[in-house]
Amino acid sequence: MEMMFESFDKKQIAVHVWEAEHCRAVVQIVHGMTEHAARYEPFARFLNGHGYTVAADDHRGHGNTDKDTLGWCAGDMFADTVRDEAALTDCLRAKYGVPVILFGFSYGSFLTQSCLGLFPEKIAGAVIAGSNYKKDFEVYLGSAVAWLGCVFCGEKKPAKLIEKLSFGAYAKRFEDGEWLSADAANNAAYHGDPMCGFTCSFRFYSDFFRGLRRLYTKKYIAGLKKDLPVLLVSGEQDPVGNMGKGVRKLARFYREKAGMQNTELVLFENSRHEFLNEERDRDKKWGTVLSFFDGLTR
Repeated sequence: MEMMFESFDKKQIAVHVWEAEHCRAVVQIVHGMTEHAARYEPFARFLNGHGYTVAADDHRGHGNTDKDTLGWCAGDMFADTVRDEAALTDCLRAKYGVPVILFGFSYGSFLTQSCLGLFPEKIAGAVIAGSNYKKDFEVYLGSAVAWLGCVFCGEKKPAKLIEKLSFGAYAKRFEDGEWLSADAANNAAYHGDPMCGFTCSFRFYSDFFRGLRRLYTKKYIAGLKKDLPVLLVSGEQDPVGNMGKGVRKLARFYREKAGMQNTELVLFENSRHEFLNEERDRDKKWGTVLSFFDGLTR
């Protein structure tokens, strides 16, 4: 079912909920950039069959939350979305009375990383999927380009240059240009979905890069819950995670620098960015995530 959720600032956020008959925990999905929550229905139904209720909001500038202004929303689109997730977590805990586990994918994985430093006490664990350790020159360059775009082009203007520099570079790594997944049917569904693949605004990217710069700092590390279970999972051919290198670096950060020893790392061979939606080895991929959830709810 879909409902509207009133967030911390009274904004109406679209939330999709798939309820399990006997709920042992709630999985809160934090979706990626230029997509929407309804795409996760097959995975949600799978989790329902194992006792997990699933909830996923359409982020600001995405899906039915902002269907008329896709890619843009007033306010700080990154920080406000993190606060939306915190408010939704509180709502889910109150409604169902069971633990809440975050599952953040791609852009949502960076939102989830931020959540870990701001409200770790609200959740039982987290899956960070399709992610990276983004503390490099690209973040500062992106911030500068996004800021200049806001000033000279307008914050609502689609940031085609940033899109070309990022997604265009990802596509060049593959002969077929399809960095999203190795599954032709999934790629066709994504490209044919009017709520997917749009160009985000300069404001979106400016807020996103600002949010990334707040990660991995001393203040961020101080807010982390050292014993929180975390699963890092990605495709080994995912350019967002620099073909596994960035995800390994992220694992080292959480384990060694942040002292979070309950951090697991799984990389799926021959899988690209949307590993959940690839037909190949789907049972293994979904089962890996399910096993992590089961370990938190025994």
